[in-house]
Amino acid sequence: MSLTAYALIGIGVMFVLMFLRMPISFSMFIVGFLGLLVVASPNAAYAVISGDLWSQFSSFSLSVIPMYVLMGEIVYRSGITGKLFQAAYKWVGHYRGGMIWTVILASAGFGSICGSNSATSATIGSMALPELKKYRYDDELSTGSVAGGGSLGIIIPPSTVLLVIAIQAQLSIKDLFAASIIPSILLVVLFLLIVWYICQRNPNIGPASENVALVEKLKAISGVLPTLLLLVFVIGGLFLGWFTPTESGAVGVIGALVYALATRSLSWANFKLAVSDSLRSSAMVIMLVVGALIFGRFLTITRLPYEVADWVTSLPLEPVWIMAGIFIVFAIGGAIMDAFGFLIISIPIFFPTALQLGYDPVWFALMMCIITSLGAITPPVGINVFVVKGLAPDVPITKIFRGSMYYVYAYLICIILLTAFPALMTFIL
Repeated sequence: MSLTAYALIGIGVMFVLMFLRMPISFSMFIVGFLGLLVVASPNAAYAVISGDLWSQFSSFSLSVIPMYVLMGEIVYRSGITGKLFQAAYKWVGHYRGGMIWTVILASAGFGSICGSNSATSATIGSMALPELKKYRYDDELSTGSVAGGGSLGIIIPPSTVLLVIAIQAQLSIKDLFAASIIPSILLVVLFLLIVWYICQRNPNIGPASENVALVEKLKAISGVLPTLLLLVFVIGGLFLGWFTPTESGAVGVIGALVYALATRSLSWANFKLAVSDSLRSSAMVIMLVVGALIFGRFLTITRLPYEVADWVTSLPLEPVWIMAGIFIVFAIGGAIMDAFGFLIISIPIFFPTALQLGYDPVWFALMMCIITSLGAITPPVGINVFVVKGLAPDVPITKIFRGSMYYVYAYLICIILLTAFPALMTFIL
């Protein structure tokens, strides 16, 4: 049996294990280790386990993950998420569709520190859906917007997904964060414009609420301003070279703690929850990285990524059409599983192909994030849609999918623009 056949069998077994509800990290680890036993030797497999695992677990670069996760947990447990939603509502709620703008802005803010599409939809949806119903917003627009807004977080710095991609693909965290700024702004603006257009055509689906006094608006801003300044300082310090990525995460944790203690917004019980949840999330992310490492070693020995790259580049097609095919694969992958997990699995397979086609690695990494996020709101699965269905059981799943499809247009416009003008990302590097 050829090495390529072993690789394809391994990938098939991995997906079977995942569909049997085995965690993605363990599925990759088991398949990778057993694959090394078969195609290499027991000594090689045990050498990878003993040597590569130790070097990975003891890597200083991995410490950036728990730092950013803990910062996000402290901010969340301090009640900033609710303040963020209230501030956005007081500033834009009096416009047609303003409550939906609030959902999108709050989702973008929370998603950037959370790093998970589904978790963002669940958190923002639990707060926003009762309010949207109270203000007589259309169910289709409301539920679809929570699902769509939840898909924004993984490309907005400081995204934990971008951190993991940078580590796995050996890219600069600073470069990925910098290049993601314009796509993040572009997507948020496109989302807001689509909501404005829909509500202009049919004002009844997004009625305006009462305007509030400027004093109330300024009070709402003052409640979230310290957190926004903290994020600007942490990310800005990284861009300006004041901190390394790990140091910027540590500064963010200290700043979040100082703010929480100064405002007395973080109880001891919530602090313990923040620490325990950070440990749990960090362990999950690091195990994903380790599982991807072992699985990637197996694929490298079978030479599947290079075979795929050679086959793709030999096709009688322009590179842009080949990349379009890769984009479709990522859109489907994002639809059937969480974006984070699919990116971890697919990077070892498609990254060499993109490099051999001559595409910029930073551009391709961000395009992977954007397109996989699109899959979170599209059929047949659409992870975010099913999360929202759990929060709104009385709304038919077809209606939630129709509402989320509004935002597919924004993604398509963004993807086309970034493919036609890649300098929109890379000019800042």
